[in-house]
This record gives sequence, structure tokens and C-alpha cells, in this order.
Amino acid sequence: MRNLQLPGRSPVHGLNGMAATSQPLATLAAITMLQAGGNAVDAAVTACAVQCVIEPQSTGIGGDCFALISPKGSAEPIAYNGSGRAPAAATSAWYAAHRIREIDSHTPHAVTVPGAIDAWARLIADHGRKSLAEVLQPAIAFARDGFAVSSRIASDWHGAADTLRHDANAALMFLSDSTTPRVGGRHRFPELAKTLEIIAERGRDGFYTGPVAEDIVGHLQSLGGLHTMDDFATAEGEYVTPIKTEYAGFEVYECPPNGQGVAALEILNILGNFDVSGLEPLSVERLHLEIEAVRLAYQDRDNLLADPAKADVPVDWLLSADHAARRAQAISRDRAMGPLPPSKFPVHADTVYLCVVDGDGMAVSLINSIFKAFGSGIVGPQSGVILHNRGSGFVLDPGHPNCIAPGKRPMHTIIPGMAAKDGRAVMPFGVMGGQYQAAGHAHFLTNLWDFGLDLQEALDLPRLFPLFENYVEVEAGMPPDAIEGLEKLGHRFVGAEKPIGGGQAIWIDHDNGVLTGASDPRKDGAAIGY
Repeated sequence: MRNLQLPGRSPVHGLNGMAATSQPLATLAAITMLQAGGNAVDAAVTACAVQCVIEPQSTGIGGDCFALISPKGSAEPIAYNGSGRAPAAATSAWYAAHRIREIDSHTPHAVTVPGAIDAWARLIADHGRKSLAEVLQPAIAFARDGFAVSSRIASDWHGAADTLRHDANAALMFLSDSTTPRVGGRHRFPELAKTLEIIAERGRDGFYTGPVAEDIVGHLQSLGGLHTMDDFATAEGEYVTPIKTEYAGFEVYECPPNGQGVAALEILNILGNFDVSGLEPLSVERLHLEIEAVRLAYQDRDNLLADPAKADVPVDWLLSADHAARRAQAISRDRAMGPLPPSKFPVHADTVYLCVVDGDGMAVSLINSIFKAFGSGIVGPQSGVILHNRGSGFVLDPGHPNCIAPGKRPMHTIIPGMAAKDGRAVMPFGVMGGQYQAAGHAHFLTNLWDFGLDLQEALDLPRLFPLFENYVEVEAGMPPDAIEGLEKLGHRFVGAEKPIGGGQAIWIDHDNGVLTGASDPRKDGAAIGY
């Protein structure tokens, strides 16, 4: 338990339902949906749709979505991959012929067909109690009537002003007199409200066919994009088999590739070769082991992860005990590893993660993203849909498994998590922050299980993250003596420009019927239970 005389927040407790998101209005919308008879899926999509309006730098209906769902607390969750695909005409040969050597994040080539709306519609139809129209109403109201811009959102919005100036439609929608909204300022999205109303009326086809799709595709084509109406009409996600590992007596589930959840599990497997629990959470020894395990797992991620429908991804080998043991042998306790090859994957840190547990024990772990802040910065002029730039995660080297190809999904950073024990789900959890997410999952779980921190403390603890230039990004709250000790081992540091990620989690105490929630103070969010 934290020292109550110091700044901070305590975990939140409830008996009948719990929601945790990175924005209080979204959390409240989820709780309201639960109290109106919706289940955890209904509440999760409600909250996510609200965030697509009021947290536009991090997410939107022009983005992608992944989810893990544990019906009535079952141990093995249902996994859904709602990531979008490259256009049918997007071949590496086309890019080579046009002398495009990398996919710039502000071009139409960075836009894969958004998967979020299709995912929401499928999850609501298959597992919800309410209709898609019902769960979209709070988001429609915020887009139509306006919302007050909160502190972290205002800061991120301001920092992305240059992105919004790349596209005249984005500037009209998100800027006023070339400036971003102030903290507490009121903002509306009337075009987006009309688009959400069309989706509420027509379902997923309201986004992927008809005037909304025509608006998006037409604008992308006018900028040189390869997208067609058929690319949108045929878009669909899929249910996939979750992957897992065991750590500290718990089962940890992730979505399989094309997401980076396998890297989170590999980090845990590598750390499992050391007595981490005997260390202090912010000790030099613990942080050194974490840095090195992350660097090794991310090297595997960058070399091997791709869309398994289009490339061979050796998931079983990556998660094997033998591979983890060999990776652990590469870690010296006395010095930092030498430089590893630089990653070709773009750095970003914008996503929303949320979790909900309802009174029947259904647990939902859901994540929705437009990749970089405000995605590509490209907005449909009539629809008000800002489009992600997930396609910038592809590479253009034909020999790389993550090379762009027709209908292919890029390697994805967004990953929901679920923990289980003794045949029951015990915690939906997730950590935002783009590249950081896999490292963040491992950091959070080891904080919780190895060091006995409570749910909120495990999210609050200062973070660091090894960057790809062989520097370690570190938050301001990291103790100076820890940094000094790590520097003596050969690590080099750079201060984090922004807080590293965010996160939410809900713990399910099945024996006592109590839910405990936590929301990361690095964002504006809240956990609410009732």
C-alpha cells in the first residue's frame, strides 16, 4: 500500500462492474452502459468510440483494434485481430518502380484499410447485448455537442500541430486559427458526428461502402494512394488463437502476430531465467536485466515478426524455453551488451488501451490506435475521419518478412493482455506507448508479481525503455543512483520527452467477488467501479 501522505492515487474497488480507460469521460460512458444492461463488450466499445472523439491524437475510427475477451472469466480468452490490410495494388515492385525507399508516415501509402469499425461491429454482434447503434450514441453526442479538452490530450494535440498542417482537411478539423485547443477548451467534430450516425444506422457497411468510403478513398487517391472501394468493401478482421506463456504462477495471454505480443512473452521468458523477485524494483540489477531482455526480444521482433498469413513467423520457437535460455545467456550481470542493429520500425507513442469487467465476470481487454499522433494527418473532407499510418510499419525490402504486399497486415505494436490463474481470468491489462508496449507489459507484470506492488503502484513506478540508437530513454522519476549505477555498466541515457506510455488494469478477486482497478497517472484517465 502506498504512503498516503505522498502524492498519488489508490486503486479503485467495486463489486458489480469496473472500467478503466485513459479518459474519465470514456470510463464514465462504459460504466453507464454497464448500468443500462450492457455487458463488458458493449461497455468497452462504448468507451473506445468516445475516445475516438475526445482523444483524437491517440485513436479514431480510421484506426485498428485488437481485443481479448474472457466470457464469464474463462481462462483462455477469445482473441480478435482487427488490423487493416494494405491495398491490393500495394506491391514492393510498385514502390521500387516509383523510387520510394521507405513509407513516409504522412503519405497515403502509410494508410492501410482501417479495421476498427469492422472489429467493433463483429464483437458487438457476436458477444454484446446492445446494438452498435446504441453503443455509439455517447460518441455521437460528444462529436456533435462538443467536449472539454483535458490536460494530457491538449499537450499531445499541441505537440502534433505540424502533422495537422500536412492536410488542409486536418487543419480545418483540428486547428483554429492555426492553433490547437487550449486545456479546458471546447471542441466539436460535426462531420465525424454525421459519419458515426451513418455507421449507427447502417452498421459496418456505413463505413466500408457508400459515401463515407467514397470520401476516404477519393481523398487518398487524389494524394496518390493505391486504395480502391473494393479494398474497403472486402475489409474484415478475424478471430485468432491467443498465444501464452507462464510467469510467476500465472498464465499470460497475448494476441498472436502480426502484433508484438510475442515479444512481451519472450521478455518474461528471458527474465524467468533470473531470480528477479529477490531484487528491489528500482535497483540497478533489476533494471539492467530488464533493459537487456527487452533489447534481445525486440531484436527478434524486428527480424521476424510479420503477418503470419503472408510470411513464416516462428512463434513456437520464439516462445520456447530453449530460446529464452539462450537469450538469457547473452546477458552479462556486469556490463551492458554492445550495440545491436538499428530497427527499421518507426517510433511512435499514441494509442488508447481500456479494460472492462462486468457483473457476470466477462473481462475485456481492448486496444485501438491510429499509430503516430493523429496518424497520417490525412482526413476525409466530408467524413471527418482521420486515418492512421499503420502502413509505415512495413518495410520495402522484398527479403524481409514484414515487406509490404497486397492485402498484407503490417507488424503491429498495439497489444491487449490478459492474465489467468487456476482456470479463470484474473486480470485484463494493457500498456500504451507504441514501441514500449511489449516492454511495458513485462515491466508492469514483474512489478506486480515479483515485487508485490499493488495494481496502481505497478503502473506508477518510473519507467525506462531502450531506444534503437542504443540509448535508454528514462523518465524524470527514476532515482539518480539507479541511473548512475546503470551508466557504470555501460548504458547510455536520454531523458524522455513525454511520459513513457500509460496503462490500465482490473484485478478480479473471484473468491471475494471484488474488482480492483487502476489507471496510469501519465494520462488523464480513471478507473471507476460500482
